Amino acid sequence: MTETYRGAAAVAHETQLIARIAEGDRRAFEELYTLYHRRMARFLTRLTRRYELAEEVINDTFWVVWRKAGDFRGDSQPSTWILGIAYRKARSAFRSAARLAERDLETATEALTSEAPANSEELRDWLGQALQQLPVEQRMAVELCYELGYSCEEIGTIMDCPPNTVKTRLFHARAKLQKLLPQLATPQADIARENQQS
Repeated sequence: MTETYRGAAAVAHETQLIARIAEGDRRAFEELYTLYHRRMARFLTRLTRRYELAEEVINDTFWVVWRKAGDFRGDSQPSTWILGIAYRKARSAFRSAARLAERDLETATEALTSEAPANSEELRDWLGQALQQLPVEQRMAVELCYELGYSCEEIGTIMDCPPNTVKTRLFHARAKLQKLLPQLATPQADIARENQQS
């Protein structure tokens, strides 16, 4: 997400908000929270498919923003700094909720009944289910890149890893998704039949 995409004025405004938050300005905090809440909720809900877990991560993230605003030096864009915090909080939350996520995935997968997606919404649902089966780091790299439009360099800053690691995660994620999507499109009856024959 380059500065030209988001606009230099928006970046400058968010930087000013963080500076005011560092001084204890609650109105600046509320404004920054409002600016980011919807974007983060969409991003995190797509990753976990659990709204309450996404909200928990958002609240934990903004608690850190409130406490650590004075640590922001402007070496990166405000969005990169905030999503870096969200990434670390999400990793912890996702790991502790891993068993529930697996059960949710099994239930959702059982509901698939048709051979081809009836519309783009169904295809998006299948993609969401396939993303759930990727390791957390790959899933987040895919979402940051394709959903939020960040570059590999920016994702590296958010995920605290080299850009080449991000590229590797994206490569492996795409390869896994190419295998998973056709499996999700196979009707459950066909899967049962295949299991009986093998």
